[in-house]
Amino acid sequence: MTAMRRLLLSLAALILAGAWQAAPASATSPTLDRIKQKGSITFAYRDGAAPFSFKDRGGRIRGYSVELCVRAALAVQRELQMKELKIEWVPVDAATRFETVAGGKVDAECGTSTITLARMKTVDFSLPIFVDGGSVLVHTNSKLTRLKDLKGKRIAVIPGTTTEQSLLRTLNAADAAATLVPVKDGAEGMAQLTQRKVDGYAGDRVVLAGFRQRAKFPETFELIGEDFSYEPYAIVLPRNDPDFRLAVNTALANLYRTGDIDPIFQRWLGNLGRPGMLLHAMFYLNTLPE
Repeated sequence: MTAMRRLLLSLAALILAGAWQAAPASATSPTLDRIKQKGSITFAYRDGAAPFSFKDRGGRIRGYSVELCVRAALAVQRELQMKELKIEWVPVDAATRFETVAGGKVDAECGTSTITLARMKTVDFSLPIFVDGGSVLVHTNSKLTRLKDLKGKRIAVIPGTTTEQSLLRTLNAADAAATLVPVKDGAEGMAQLTQRKVDGYAGDRVVLAGFRQRAKFPETFELIGEDFSYEPYAIVLPRNDPDFRLAVNTALANLYRTGDIDPIFQRWLGNLGRPGMLLHAMFYLNTLPE
C-alpha cells in the first residue's frame, strides 16, 4: 500500500507540474499575440471623415483619431518589446466598420465611432477620445435655424448611424417629422446639399464644421443652433480582449494626464474652435492614474 501510495502521489505531482507549466502565468491576448507574430498592427480608418480620419493627396492616412491610434501602437510596441512595429491601414465605411473589427480583419478602428450599449454586443471600445453632438448643415439663406424648422424637409443622413437614430427620434418628439434621405458618406451628403437636392445634411457637429470649412463657398452654409444627440467617440476594439484594451487605454490616459493631447487637438481640431466644457471634462475624467 505504501509503494502504491507513493506511486500515485508521484503521478499526481507529475500531472500537476505539467498542468502548471502548460498554463500561462496570465491570460493571453489573442490580439497582442497576433500583432507580435505578424510584426504589424492593422487599423481600419474612415476615409472622408476629416479631421478625424482621411487619406490625404499623398496617400497618407491622417487625422485626430488616426494619430491617437498611432500613439496606441507605439505603446503596444513598447509593451511587447518589439524593435519595429509596422502599421497597416484598411478603409471601411459606416456599414462595415464594426464587422471588420468583430471579424478579426483589423485590430482596431480609428474614426468617428460612437460608443453605444448595442454595439458593445459585438465590439468593445477604448476610453472616449472625443465628445460631440449631432447637428444639421443647411444653406445660409434657407431660414432653417431650429430642429422644428426641419418639418417636412428632406435631410440627408448616413443610414445605420447613431445620427440617424437620434435625429429621427428627436424630430418625432418635436412633431417635426422630416424625410430622411440615405447617403453613403459625407461627400455624398455634401454633394446633395450643394446641389439643393436636400434641405440639410445631418451629422456630428465637428465633422459638419469641417465640411463647411472645406467647401468652395463656406459662407453659403451654416449649422442650425441646436444639437440633437450626444456622441462620445472611441477607438473600436475587439470584444473579450481586456489586455489589448488595457494597452490602448493606458496610452490614451497617459496622453490626457500629461497634456500631450493638447498639441494633437490643436493640430487637427484647433481651427474649428476651442474645446468646450464637455470635452474638457471628458479629458479630465479619463486621466486615470497608473
